[in-house]
Amino acid sequence: QAQLVESGGGLVQAGGSLRLSCAASGRTFSGYAMGWFRQAPGKEREFVADISWTGADTDYANTVKGRFTISRDNAKSTVYLQMTSLKPEDTAVYYCARRRGLFIAAAREYDYWGQGTQVTVSS
Repeated sequence: QAQLVESGGGLVQAGGSLRLSCAASGRTFSGYAMGWFRQAPGKEREFVADISWTGADTDYANTVKGRFTISRDNAKSTVYLQMTSLKPEDTAVYYCARRRGLFIAAAREYDYWGQGTQVTVSS
């Protein structure tokens, strides 16, 4: 069974930083691009960032560009999301997902999802 497990969420003050991790089982991870999404209460799930298998290509939502950095360590089957200059509007449950399709940022292109980790940014 493929599995993605997120960790690293928590409560942080505005302006602070957090690093999220997503550990994957080897067969889930190998050869695939990975992405991060988030969902705030009462809102739809939205794209945050995506990284190619090699790590050479990354994409970000405009709302996080310049503040968040996605990276991966293929030897550890782990993808990371470094979040800096956090804002209250970044509060959400953050999910990592494996991208099976070609279209970045479209949730339908991602087939395996983790259970999510809560990030809360206080003002």
